[in-house]
Amino acid sequence: MNAPRDLRDAPPAAGMPAGEPGWRGRLALRYRRDGERTIGVDRHDGPLRVLKRLYPEGPGTCHHVLVHPPGGIVGGDRLEIDIDVGENAHALVTTPGATRFYRSAGGLAAQELRARVAAGGRLEWLPLETIAYRGAIAVNRMRFELAAGAQMIGWDILALGLPASGERFTQGRFEQDLALPGAWLERGIVDPGDRLGELLLRSPLGWDGQSALFTLWCAGGSDWPAPLAEALLAAARERLQAAPDPGRCGATAPHPRVVVVRALADRVEALWPTLQAVRDDWRHLLWASEPASPRVWRT
Repeated sequence: MNAPRDLRDAPPAAGMPAGEPGWRGRLALRYRRDGERTIGVDRHDGPLRVLKRLYPEGPGTCHHVLVHPPGGIVGGDRLEIDIDVGENAHALVTTPGATRFYRSAGGLAAQELRARVAAGGRLEWLPLETIAYRGAIAVNRMRFELAAGAQMIGWDILALGLPASGERFTQGRFEQDLALPGAWLERGIVDPGDRLGELLLRSPLGWDGQSALFTLWCAGGSDWPAPLAEALLAAARERLQAAPDPGRCGATAPHPRVVVVRALADRVEALWPTLQAVRDDWRHLLWASEPASPRVWRT
């Protein structure tokens, strides 16, 4: 694959110091409520930007579709996303395709997301899968700060290697940090070159030989009322029981403000319908919203 070499030989992106290897991309997303409408404003520096701003559900929910024209992230690249959702605004952020961390020649590739949601605000962070190619050296960090009364639904789909092409993640290092301060903090490192890392990938207490890990959560800036938390868990567990391999799926509430679904599969496609169904059920329970999938997921 020539993409990493092409990217490395490209002219410096805006905001990237001359002579420093790698792309720098910064994207700021701001949402505010204006009457019945959520207004979304974006500012970018470098290759990361908004493709579309859409309102398929009506004016109250702003859908933003993010794109990274270089097509993948290589060693030395750094992408930063900053999201601010104002009071009573509702933002949905997604991507039209997978985020790809390509094989590195030694440098670290990084993507960092910081999001703040004000009281009454709603955020849906729903990118398509993240693919870590064999030999990638990468970190993916996400931090969500929710004020009292704020709510969010988010997911992360991590796919290791390209199993359909026979390319397993047999070398490289992928670190993932996910933080909801005061409620949930998770840090995981996948390093198949390390003995413990190899065990993590093979063990039934870890990845169990699978290549795709699904994490879906709904969280609030305040504790969920007990009946609502039970309903969120019950809805997720009912959907997971109908999944292709329910023994590799589970739902739990690690904190009174958070409900989490975790699932393993050997292909992203195997659990994609289940993930969407849980998200639809949660939207209905939390916001009385009808199912509304971004159009780019169907193209």
